[in-house]
Amino acid sequence: MQKVAEAATVVGSAAATAAKAAPFAAQATAVKISPMQLPSFYSIQKVLAPLGAVGFLVLAYVRYGGLGVVGALGALVMWALLQVSRLLQVMRRAANRPPGYVDSAVMFNAKLRADMPLLHILAMTQALGEPLTPPDVQPEIFRWTDGSQSSVHCEFVNGRLKNWRLQRPSADPADAAP
Repeated sequence: MQKVAEAATVVGSAAATAAKAAPFAAQATAVKISPMQLPSFYSIQKVLAPLGAVGFLVLAYVRYGGLGVVGALGALVMWALLQVSRLLQVMRRAANRPPGYVDSAVMFNAKLRADMPLLHILAMTQALGEPLTPPDVQPEIFRWTDGSQSSVHCEFVNGRLKNWRLQRPSADPADAAP
């Protein structure tokens, strides 16, 4: 009989402990663990691109001599011309649309990612953003608005997207149909 009483006490104390621990368990699961921050691809690209070009020139010289260097320089110039051509095409398309306009602000918001370059965003929207800050002030804030007056505000630091938010127009009860 004494063993049954001890077992009931242990079960009762376990239930009481679990009840006391429940709020703490809820708090423990609400803790957000941040992932390890790796260097941005774009910051690594700033170092790897010139090193790759130099490595390409050295490899061309070792394998083919002076003619290899000339061929490698021709390939690097062609690559640079392709980049400039892409830049000009994006800017030409953006010039043909009204500033600050996007087809769908919600879809544009869904495609945004941190550290995207401004050129990629201009290519997505095919329009220049409406500037909300004076020129040459960091951070730069631009707005793109669609036909339903939903807008996306984008904050850029050194040409890279850092923050953005979607704003939708408020639903007026007067506009709603009965």
